[in-house]
Amino acid sequence: MRRTTLIVLLAHSILSWGQPLNRPKLALHPWATGFTQPVNISSAGDDRLFISEKGGTVRIITDSMVVLERPFLDITDRVDNAGNEQGMLGMAFDPGYQENGYFYMYYIFGTNAGFSRISRFQVTADPDSADASSEQVLYTWEQPEWNHNGGTIQFGPDGYLYMAFGDGGGGNDNYQNAQDLTDPLGDIIRIDVSAHNDTFLIPPDNPFADQDGSDTLPEIWASGLRNPFRWSFDRTTGDVWIGDVGQIDWEEVDFWPGGDHSGPNFGWRCREGFITNYNVDQGPCGDSADYVSPVAAFDHLPENQGGQGWCSVMGGYFYRGTTWPHLYGQYIFTDYCAGDFLTFAEGGTSDVDTLLMTTTAGFSGFGEDVDGEMYVTNINEGQVSKLVDPCPMADPVIVEENDHLTAPEGLGYQWLQDGAVIADAVDQVFFPSSSGNYQVVVDFGAPCSLISDTVFFITAGVGAASLPRIRLSPNPAREEVLMNNPSGLPVDRLELLDALGRTALVVASRTSAQRTILDISALPTGTYLVCCLRNGETVARERLIISR
Repeated sequence: MRRTTLIVLLAHSILSWGQPLNRPKLALHPWATGFTQPVNISSAGDDRLFISEKGGTVRIITDSMVVLERPFLDITDRVDNAGNEQGMLGMAFDPGYQENGYFYMYYIFGTNAGFSRISRFQVTADPDSADASSEQVLYTWEQPEWNHNGGTIQFGPDGYLYMAFGDGGGGNDNYQNAQDLTDPLGDIIRIDVSAHNDTFLIPPDNPFADQDGSDTLPEIWASGLRNPFRWSFDRTTGDVWIGDVGQIDWEEVDFWPGGDHSGPNFGWRCREGFITNYNVDQGPCGDSADYVSPVAAFDHLPENQGGQGWCSVMGGYFYRGTTWPHLYGQYIFTDYCAGDFLTFAEGGTSDVDTLLMTTTAGFSGFGEDVDGEMYVTNINEGQVSKLVDPCPMADPVIVEENDHLTAPEGLGYQWLQDGAVIADAVDQVFFPSSSGNYQVVVDFGAPCSLISDTVFFITAGVGAASLPRIRLSPNPAREEVLMNNPSGLPVDRLELLDALGRTALVVASRTSAQRTILDISALPTGTYLVCCLRNGETVARERLIISR
């Protein structure tokens, strides 16, 4: 099994006693086959998926294993696909596509190294067929080499068109483009194409929009990238996540918060991954503070040398669909060579986890459908797969009933107290003999063994299932709680026991049928047991949660 080590601080989600929490898992469900070098997945805001093939065609998937025979678009006559990193590389639908029918393609045009070209096209009256002759070229830049062309083109949540270019190719950024703001290579550009003509406008909040008299390109939005082949916006937050393909030692994932247009510089060629001053002999570099550090880096060392065997990171998406709750809020990405699918949890990147280990190379691009479900292409196998959760069942929930705990239906069970396995506690129903924190691991069938949340159960020496229950309202409570004794039991004393079974509050009482208000304002938050006593014997009880 491949070992995945990361040069980031790993803080795996482990409970204090060492039992792993339920981590999301991933499986690939075959969705469509028969493609020729599929590299990109796009959505037009309806039920279809549009698959860009590297040679210059776009195919439509209407449902699982249903691919229209006729291409949506065929521009093989103008796409330069001679090099491994050339060809048709990206597609983006206009925010107003349902009304205007416009979409945008990114491809390499010409011969030899060719030119990077961004063009607008329009659909015909047939929604499954585009007009190849409708091309309107919007942006062209000559490429010095055949490689490092970037690939993803996307509309941001602000309605502007973003395109990430590689550094121009060769090796070690020998053209020194990534730190040069007079050309777009090694940068992300951001342009306004809403006029729908042969020009574009510069968004007024672009970081270099007001550089009058300067050679700096006003369309540049970010710089310092080597080959950001696959990147995306989080459809919920607008955050930018970039898979930047590395040079010799490291692959990296970069992040930039949504709505921040201050012009981030991600550091290439002055750094690779977390290693600063890379190839400093090719020009001056600034201090580390001048560059945005990656959120993670992955080494190129082969597995038999203790490495990860990565060669070309494929940036993915945050899963925002509704079908797989365990995957929600997970950034999912992979590597072209290693084929492992990894994730960052939402809210931070200190916890990097492996969702799926494969031995499959060739994963080349992710995409979302209209509902936020995720898909991935494999350029070598000519197929599209849907990302699914192999363990879609809900996490186990323990039901408390008087003197016992019950787990949901499963194939097997293992109960734990305070993190320690309880010997022979392998039934669906468990009778605790002492107070403590309880969990249960339920086997739903491989690979789905899931652990429940913690339930604090108080026995307090009272095990009789026949004891009457009193009613507490509200529960959870904050400052006071109303105790109702519907059975009219004569009670001369009330005791509140804390989580360790210690007496936290004593109230003398003459309760029979009346209601009693308990002042709990002096008690700390936590779980308590309210015991009703008569002549020193517990005659009724109920669990109370104090929460503020």
